[in-house]
Amino acid sequence: MKTASFGSWKSPITSDSIVASTIGLPAIALDREDIYWLETRPNEGGRNVLVKHTPDGKITDVTPPDFNVRTRVHEYGGGAFLVVKGTVYFSNFADGRIYRQIPNTPPQPLTEESKLRYADFILDWKRNRLICVCEDHRKQQSEPENTLIGVDLSQGTVEVLVSGSDFYSSPRLSPDGNRLAWLSWNHPHMPWDSSELWLTHIHEDGTLREFKLVAGSPTESVGEPKWSPDGILYFSSDCLGWWHLYRRTNSGKVESLSTIEGEFAYPHWVFGISTYGFAASDRILCTYSQNGSWHLASLNLNNKELQTLESPYTNIWCLQVRREEIVFIGGSPTETTGVVSWNLESKERKILKRSSTLNIEKGYLSVPEAIAFPTEGGKTAYGWYYPPKNKDYTAPTDSLPPMVVKSHGGPTAAASSSFNLKIQYWTSRGFAFLDVNYGEGWLANGVLWT
Repeated sequence: MKTASFGSWKSPITSDSIVASTIGLPAIALDREDIYWLETRPNEGGRNVLVKHTPDGKITDVTPPDFNVRTRVHEYGGGAFLVVKGTVYFSNFADGRIYRQIPNTPPQPLTEESKLRYADFILDWKRNRLICVCEDHRKQQSEPENTLIGVDLSQGTVEVLVSGSDFYSSPRLSPDGNRLAWLSWNHPHMPWDSSELWLTHIHEDGTLREFKLVAGSPTESVGEPKWSPDGILYFSSDCLGWWHLYRRTNSGKVESLSTIEGEFAYPHWVFGISTYGFAASDRILCTYSQNGSWHLASLNLNNKELQTLESPYTNIWCLQVRREEIVFIGGSPTETTGVVSWNLESKERKILKRSSTLNIEKGYLSVPEAIAFPTEGGKTAYGWYYPPKNKDYTAPTDSLPPMVVKSHGGPTAAASSSFNLKIQYWTSRGFAFLDVNYGEGWLANGVLWT
């Protein structure tokens, strides 16, 4: 090993190699036995490409080069595509229109050109329509209007189904196609502060009337509604301080399914968040967060017993469930983020796609440790500390490394211990790195968030 000052070490991790070898992996969907995911490709101008993985291991691009699967509803987007029996419905970023792509054919526009944006699609198979969130930008001098709409699959016409709230998300149809649940919230609240879960029966003519509030209040955040295979409505709520899972029984009673001190949900920042799914009517496979790390678990819905599943992943996103198989975007301190397929019965785990093709020896990688430190007002702040690490170098005795301190954009983001080449760029050169998570109150964009 060479002796050299901290911050002067030579590293195989370069800025050019990070950009050239890295893609984003924002979303996953399952359709029959196929797996789909989005790839954000810097070398294609940041285009979002829908990719298909078949059981024989073949991976192909679905959307042609002229299309970008992305939406700007609520500006941050997400929920930009839906796949049903091989047919893809997606929002195209350039014109905002919904396109339908039948297998082995080019995409065809479903909606007209307009100043409407669409996101969070579901198929209302009984009425031959899509139901989704619509954001109307046609009135230039006022705030865009949010609604839930139906899009006729034969004509492409748009019909407003639910209106009146400032924001909508997560329309979810019951297995029998007769009930619809969704989330809404209003100014000045953000959805992680206050939101509501609504439920209604769909009438024979396709209209929605007689809405029922299932959960939510000015001090409660509700999220991620889903229907079990036997038609029970599940969701997350922070009414007791943590985002736990709940269900509404057929009698209308709402009951909690967990009691641990952990979060079973993400803040609703983008559409398409998924932290749980049904392996069967009586079993949920889920993920939860404790002390800054995410864990996989199995929840028995009969006795409410939660069993944590041993996993190398500390960051888990977009969990999808198909019987005993879970598919998710996962990362760990020493592995690049990837699309993971994991059969819990056979124990077979596959990485279908990694976010980076850059192969770095472990001797150059710094493993973070969780730290906590006192801050103003007797409060505590948290972070991930990365010590300098490079197998080729050591620093002079009694010297200390310079440290890069990063504070993320907030207000609901969180620093993750997942492998990050941008951090390893610094630590492999002899810098320490502190990735700060905020304490109980923090200043971001001139606003105090608590």
